[in-house]
Amino acid sequence: MSIYVEAQIRGSMDELWRLSQTPDLHARWDLRFTSIEYLERAGDAEPQRFRYATRIGLGVEIEGWGETAGERSVGGTRSSSLRFGSEDRRSLIRSGSGYWRYEPAGDHVRFITGYDYEVRWGPIGRMLDRVVLRPLLGWATAWSFDRLRLWIEDGADPSRTARQAMIHAFAAGTVAFVWMWHGIVPKLAGPHPEELAMLLEAGVSQPWLHPVALILGAAEFSFGLAFLPLARRRWPWLVTIALMGLATFGVLMSSPQRALGAFNPVTLNLLLAVLAAVGLLSLRGLPSARRCLRCPPKEQRVQSEL
Repeated sequence: MSIYVEAQIRGSMDELWRLSQTPDLHARWDLRFTSIEYLERAGDAEPQRFRYATRIGLGVEIEGWGETAGERSVGGTRSSSLRFGSEDRRSLIRSGSGYWRYEPAGDHVRFITGYDYEVRWGPIGRMLDRVVLRPLLGWATAWSFDRLRLWIEDGADPSRTARQAMIHAFAAGTVAFVWMWHGIVPKLAGPHPEELAMLLEAGVSQPWLHPVALILGAAEFSFGLAFLPLARRRWPWLVTIALMGLATFGVLMSSPQRALGAFNPVTLNLLLAVLAAVGLLSLRGLPSARRCLRCPPKEQRVQSEL
């Protein structure tokens, strides 16, 4: 159950080391930390201690401690190990340890981390860790590694990629919600008289009004439900834009008077199409945890078992 994340980053070892080992630069790309501050030490022989903070929402900030337990360089591969923990009783994590490893591999560097920790709050804490915290930390680590990759490879500032990710998330969530709402409320839960009237104006015969409305509602709801897991692909956004264009054209042809009403379908379709275009444009250079390896390669697992 220990957390393992590996990213392939095209860039120099020195630059990767600098961005990941310098506290203020590290905090800029790592989603797990709000701030990291090195503490003074009496001499180079002592481990480097540091203080970190993490905001968990609603103005709550958790502070913790850490120290580097050692650094080494062998055959071009660098590594560092650390211990960390928190005395804050609100922190589920009590203490833990982990490592960073930087392995040159041709034109890129294998940037690897592995860590594990102990939790508070007894059986409840262990359950929360297994169900919520550990999956969330694994995802946040991988997402942050990819944000660091974009910083090194493309020069994309971490604050910019964070805003881009928020824009994409808001666009995806809103488009999915609108699809599901219009599938459930005016169609599956009704159907609403206005929906039936529009279908009748579009040429649907009276006996088929309810079945067609229910079929359209089920299709819209299903598409909206599937939209979020598919939001990193281009085609759901393109389908939304195309369908909004077709729907607007159909309304103007069959029910032109509805374009003049309040909250009319023309403006609704236009807004959804533009929002889908925003989501589509935000895809390029978007950080993704899926680009990282989340478990050790097979040969590495075999060696550890031996």
